[in-house]
Amino acid sequence: MLNHQLNSALKYSLAILAILTSSYATASTQRVYSGEHAIIFQTMDNKTTDAFEGVINVPENRNNTDSRLIPVKYVRFPAIGDKAGSPIIYLSGGPGGSGIDTAKYPHFRFPLFMALREFGDVIALDQRGTGASNTAPKCISSQTLSLTTRLTDINVAGLYQKSVDECVEFWQRQGVDILGYTTVQSVLDIDDLRRHLNAEKVTLWGISYGSHLALAAMKQLKGKIDKVVIASVEGLNQTVKLPAATDAYFARLQQAINTQEHSAKAYPDIVKLMHRVHKKLEKAPMLVKIPQKDDSSVDMLFQKTHLQIIASAMISDPHRGVKHLLMLYKTLDQGIDSVLIGILKRGYFDNKPIAFNAMSFAMDIASGITEKRLALVNKQAQSSLLGLTLNFPMPQLNKAVKGLDLGDSFRQDPISDIPTLLLTGTLDGRTYIDSQEQATQGLLNLTQVKIINAGHNLLMVSPEVTNVIKLFLGDKEITTKTITIDLPDFTPRQ
Repeated sequence: MLNHQLNSALKYSLAILAILTSSYATASTQRVYSGEHAIIFQTMDNKTTDAFEGVINVPENRNNTDSRLIPVKYVRFPAIGDKAGSPIIYLSGGPGGSGIDTAKYPHFRFPLFMALREFGDVIALDQRGTGASNTAPKCISSQTLSLTTRLTDINVAGLYQKSVDECVEFWQRQGVDILGYTTVQSVLDIDDLRRHLNAEKVTLWGISYGSHLALAAMKQLKGKIDKVVIASVEGLNQTVKLPAATDAYFARLQQAINTQEHSAKAYPDIVKLMHRVHKKLEKAPMLVKIPQKDDSSVDMLFQKTHLQIIASAMISDPHRGVKHLLMLYKTLDQGIDSVLIGILKRGYFDNKPIAFNAMSFAMDIASGITEKRLALVNKQAQSSLLGLTLNFPMPQLNKAVKGLDLGDSFRQDPISDIPTLLLTGTLDGRTYIDSQEQATQGLLNLTQVKIINAGHNLLMVSPEVTNVIKLFLGDKEITTKTITIDLPDFTPRQ
């Protein structure tokens, strides 16, 4: 009797357990790879999910037989459903962005990470030298750009080159091999992660610099990549953007402004407006006081270069900085500095020494630029709106570190038949339509979808973007070629 009661109780318990586990498989029931442990992943806006935290150890510089090992960490969101394919590795932008933090940011890409689990494990990767994978200390040089003296291209470049020399020596003393922080080494990290996950192939999902990394992987990891999703593409020879392409962006922005009656009246010709303000600042820089949190103020001689740097930072997305940038130019044209002071309070410029993070510093210098493109960039910069500021401190630091440049063979565009989805924003102020199409012209199995009115950070601008990615990963036909989102209202309001 006792045995019968125990047996009945056991059967009842197992039945309950079966119901619970069939409705939702927790991370503790999933496969665990070497070096992983189960976690509750929490976003900054308090969303949670079961996940695994893992690490692989890779050579810092595979070209050095005595290289130390460094960690490359990741968070793995297990696949759901019964049709899971290859692991999907998220490649963050920057260079220097953290894939893990991208999944954590409030009201950002976490829902997309979750949605893609239908097609495989989704990996939020912290590339070498980023986020949780960073073991290289930040270098703070002894060089400072004065806020109160006139800037010239020559003295700025000279100060930055001195800073580079100091920082390379600093990292050497700290045991950091700066020559290991290249896109090629990061590609090999992806391959090591693929093997770690016991996967024949992986799917790559990258944006901005993450697309640059994905394109390099398509060249180097032949037969090891299943599919590729890339957005806001930066080609292998496009680390430095063409100044004329930036000017063409402003022409497209004017066309968008012209669709709004009041905005068109306020900004009838933004190119002329910008040139006018630049000439004004070249002739007479503005001496302003920047309020500080402790109620003190810092003097600054605000110059054309400063304004170009601000513009370079604010044109990525029309729904974020562009409206404020237009208002800045409009008020400066009117001799009003209130909008400028408000922007400078955000900390664009300070009296602190020039400093570098190893990964973001080295990756761009390593990817570099061909001599032919550099000559074109320098020629176009002489008359373009933003000159050489869009990618500062490149090309100013081109080949500034001996042995770091990857060479022109690296910068050749890939030729590949890997199924690839390209997502392009028509008002992207950093990676431009024509440039993206040029960078992907050798991709023979390419599907491009343009997001009309979207900027650089386009992955979450519409549910339709998620739907297109899911169709692609599910091997379904994509019939739509464009997705249209609303423009922001560019009308100035003080």
